[in-house]
Amino acid sequence: MARRVSPVERIRAEIDQLFADPTRDLAGVVEDVACLGARLLLQSALEAEVTAFLGRERYQRDPDAEPGYRNGHQPITVKTTSGPLHLDRPKVRGTAQRFASQLLGAHVTRTNALEALVIAGFVRGLSTRDVEATLAEALGPQAALSRSTVSRICAQLAEEFTAWSTRRLDEVELDYLDLDATSFRYHPGARAEPVLVAYGITTTGAPVFLGLAPAGSEGHDPWEAFLADLTGRGLRAPMLVVSDGAPGLLSAVEQVFPRSLRQRCTIHRARNVLAKVPVAAQAEVKAAYWQIFDDITQPPGQAAVNEAVRRTQAFAARYEHVYPAAVACLTSTLDELTVHLRFPTEHWQRIRHTNLLERTFGETRRRTKVIGRLPGERSCLRLVWAVLDRASRGWRGLTYTPAATRLLQDLRRDLFAPPIPEVITEPVTTAA
Repeated sequence: MARRVSPVERIRAEIDQLFADPTRDLAGVVEDVACLGARLLLQSALEAEVTAFLGRERYQRDPDAEPGYRNGHQPITVKTTSGPLHLDRPKVRGTAQRFASQLLGAHVTRTNALEALVIAGFVRGLSTRDVEATLAEALGPQAALSRSTVSRICAQLAEEFTAWSTRRLDEVELDYLDLDATSFRYHPGARAEPVLVAYGITTTGAPVFLGLAPAGSEGHDPWEAFLADLTGRGLRAPMLVVSDGAPGLLSAVEQVFPRSLRQRCTIHRARNVLAKVPVAAQAEVKAAYWQIFDDITQPPGQAAVNEAVRRTQAFAARYEHVYPAAVACLTSTLDELTVHLRFPTEHWQRIRHTNLLERTFGETRRRTKVIGRLPGERSCLRLVWAVLDRASRGWRGLTYTPAATRLLQDLRRDLFAPPIPEVITEPVTTAA
């Protein structure tokens, strides 16, 4: 009788097939690798439990072993924070006592301990030695990926990241540029350090992930060097830069893109305002804050800005006597918060904040929080890139109507090709 393929061997074959597929690039299959790695670990653990319980390997005969035998598998689903994982729970028959998995229990369908190891392996998988050590320590050598597969993963990831981070950007023409940073611990003995990220919307409305770089701080010099690298590779100035209010970032943008308009992230500013309000009143003040910017019906330009100013004055009149610090926090930067109102109405909700990057940063931090410190700077950058690059493929672009296109063309002409002022010369008169 032909030897049946075990669930573990099937998962290993899926992983090898995934990386052998020439039609898919590595960045596009990183999530699949994480999912398959989770299944591999959990399935291997289940099979190891049965082996220990019966005292013999699969297909091994031992007349001195306890009675009982494997009797196929039962499909189960384990819920994880990364989504449901489909496994095959081993079934055992003919034993003196009932087999119950210590990993999943008799009826448990949720686990976190091994998922943490999977995420650790995923992060440390950027190093061949680390991924082998992590998996071998968890479940023994039988659960580890083959050395050739691990090496291929690491080599391809490093190669693709290097090509992406040095590519030319001459063909990228932006309307909008989002700049933000998130922090990770990736140097021994150091605090969490920022990774700088740039994302944009092109003149055709398409989203584009532009760049990322490590930095010792979010001061002027790191941001200026990061933006200089992008422009050095051919990136042209956008019409609007969206960011938080970090002074170093703002000064760097002013230096590198002096003609671009600058929008302060309304979500970051909302947090600043609410930090100056008692917890019991934050829901009310938050609703009043967003009423300033939501549902403005005036056309883009000064009319829309004037409406936001009018609403801000009403906000100030309502709260300046009870929460003066919160009101001052809002009014002191109102000009920076309303720049987006000069752009097409259908773009307002998207370009008034950097929330798209914030949500993706949260996904990246979720993957790394179980590690504590990443193995190093290169591993950190490759992980952030892999997650962001994967996420960016699902980012929605913007719709460009004919009216929006005309408005943006007019704004671009005013910003980057202002009319040359006419020089009036007085007629020269000669003395009689």
